[in-house]
Amino acid sequence: MGEPRGTHVPVLLERCLELLAPALELPGAVHVDFTLGLGGHAEAVLERHPDAVLIGLDRDTEALAHSRQRLARFRARTHLVHAVYDELPQVLADLGYERFHSGLFDLGVSSLQLDEADRGFAYAQDAPLDMRMDQTGGITAEEVVNSYEPGDLVRILRQYGEEKFAPRVVSAIVRERAKGRITSTARLAELVKESIPAAARRTGGNPAKRTFQALRIEVNGELATLESAVPAALDALAPKGRLVVMSYQSLEDRIVKRALTARTRSTGPIDLPVELPGTGPTLRLLTRGSEPPTDEEVEANPRAASVKLRAVERIGQNQAPEAGREWPRLSTHGGRGRLRPGERDEGEGKA
Repeated sequence: MGEPRGTHVPVLLERCLELLAPALELPGAVHVDFTLGLGGHAEAVLERHPDAVLIGLDRDTEALAHSRQRLARFRARTHLVHAVYDELPQVLADLGYERFHSGLFDLGVSSLQLDEADRGFAYAQDAPLDMRMDQTGGITAEEVVNSYEPGDLVRILRQYGEEKFAPRVVSAIVRERAKGRITSTARLAELVKESIPAAARRTGGNPAKRTFQALRIEVNGELATLESAVPAALDALAPKGRLVVMSYQSLEDRIVKRALTARTRSTGPIDLPVELPGTGPTLRLLTRGSEPPTDEEVEANPRAASVKLRAVERIGQNQAPEAGREWPRLSTHGGRGRLRPGERDEGEGKA
C-alpha cells in the first residue's frame, strides 16, 4: 500500500499525551484508540510509552490498512480491529482484557475521509453521494436523499445539522429528485445554496455545511453510537484510568458532557452526613468544562479550530475525588461536598 490519502495532523496531540500520561504509566497499561484513523495519536502513544499495549478501533477499512502499515514496527503490542467504538466490550472480551487504562475518542470525520473526494464527505468537491465511514455496508447519503420521506429529511436536517432553513432545503431536494435521482455532492451542495436566503449565505461559511453534517450523522448513526459508546467505555475504564474525548460540534459535545459529568456526582441522599457505599462519584474531571484549542494549535492545524476536549479519571479505591488534581485545569467541587440538584460544577459550565 502506498502513502495514505489525506493530510493527517493529529489534533491537540501534546495535550492528549499530557492528560493520558499518568494512566499510560500504570502497570500493564492498555490504551484504546476508539477512532484510530491514520494512527497519528496511536503512534505517539506507542513511541512514548514502550510498555503500553494498543487496541485501535476503526470502522473505516481503508484507514485501518494505513494504520496497520504505519504501526507495523509496534506489531507485538498492537491489536487493530475493524469495529465501531460502541463495540468495545466485545472487542475487550475477544482479546482477553477486562479493563483498559487509557482511552481516546477523536470524533467527527477523519482527514482521510475529508480529503478524498470519492468518499463523498466534502461539499467543496464533486463526488458520488456516499458518506459511509464503513464502506463495506450500510446506506449511503444518496439513498437517504432520494428515498426518505420529506418529513424525515426535515427532522434530520434540523436535529443533526441544526439547519433552520431545513424545510426550504428539503423542498428543493424533493423537487429535484422528482426530475431525476440526486447522485453527486456538487448538485446537492448547489441545491442547498439555492434554498438558503442570500442574506443568510453571507455568514457562517459554506451554506451546505449543516446539511452535509446532518446526512453524515444519519448515514453513520454517529450520535446513537456515541450515546452508548461513552458509558460503555467508562464502565470498562480501570481505576486511575483516564479517558480523553475530542468533539467537533455541539451535538457530540452535549452527549459527552452528560455522560462524563453524571459520574462525577453522588447518587446518594444529599442530607446524609456520610456517603453510602456505591453512591459516590466514580470520575473526576481533568478539564474545566471543554477545553478549546490554543491559537498556536489552530494556526498549525486549522482543522482543530472547532475542537472541544474533555478528560476524566476513574477514581481508584480509597481515592478521593480531589486527589491529585491538576490545577488550574482540573474542576472540583471546591470542598463543598456533594452537589445538590440544580447546582452546577465548574466543569459543567456552558460549552
